[in-house]
Amino acid sequence: MWLFRRPGPSGFSQYSTAEQVTDGIDASGLTAIVTGGSSGIGRETARVLALRGANVVMGVRNMAAGKQVQESIVTEIPTAKVKAMELDLNSMESVRKFASDFNSTGQSLNLLINNAGIMMTPFMLSKDKIELQFATNHLGHFLLTHLLLDNMKKTARKSKKEGRIVNVSSEAHRITYPEGIRFDKINNEKEYSKYQAYGQSKLANILHANELTRQLKEEGAEITANSLHPGVISTNLFRHIFTPPSFAEGFVSKLSSCVMKNVEQGAATTCYVALHPDVKGVSGEYFSDSNLAKTTEMAKDMDLAKRLWEFSSNLIK
Repeated sequence: MWLFRRPGPSGFSQYSTAEQVTDGIDASGLTAIVTGGSSGIGRETARVLALRGANVVMGVRNMAAGKQVQESIVTEIPTAKVKAMELDLNSMESVRKFASDFNSTGQSLNLLINNAGIMMTPFMLSKDKIELQFATNHLGHFLLTHLLLDNMKKTARKSKKEGRIVNVSSEAHRITYPEGIRFDKINNEKEYSKYQAYGQSKLANILHANELTRQLKEEGAEITANSLHPGVISTNLFRHIFTPPSFAEGFVSKLSSCVMKNVEQGAATTCYVALHPDVKGVSGEYFSDSNLAKTTEMAKDMDLAKRLWEFSSNLIK
């Protein structure tokens, strides 16, 4: 049963925290971008990376909240190097501006943590008229990675340090549409399921990392790309699942005390994959509870991954 799992081969389990899985790791000299860094596991990821010495840039939609988190981290960790920059993943214009602004600073980039996301929302379109969950959870990160990849390749070559791209996916990738990715029906409101659409976007995160791995290996680039399930965590992502809101809040509160991870545990796998030396050279894998885990067969489908890459590339043109 989930509640009684023991530590896996890594020595860590679902109870391990982000601080525990990075204990003793020196990340000074590394620069990381964390999307969705102003709340939830993104905030904890940014805090722990900064704690370990990394220079952290948080991509945040709400700059006021981002500045508060930035100040909070520096107050707790006076030596922290952390900065908030505006990033709205459901707008390709915003993603392009963020990447351009970051690249123009001349900063190197070692770690890209594609963390931000929305969960099981009613049918809506992004600012670019694409189904919102697919646009925010996958396409925005796909474009961001594309725009930052040259920087990461150059950094890896010059620093002789492995770059790492981490896509925060979910076990929800198992609950997608029958065809996996609805290439011809992305914006089909009539057949929209907020649960399957979320699963589709999380499947896309895994497929993206896998195809990226194939291409990077072909080029000989010293960059890895992996995906992960952070666990079931009590955050504001749950606000769209249950109605009315009062029931949702009560349900999640009671459930979280029994089976859900807290935020410190929820950020552990992300920090493990981003920093731990045991993950060096590991690419195209899926992690859960800071250990290697299995995906669905569909998530391993390289033909589907290539088709998604081509589809996504056409959407960002």
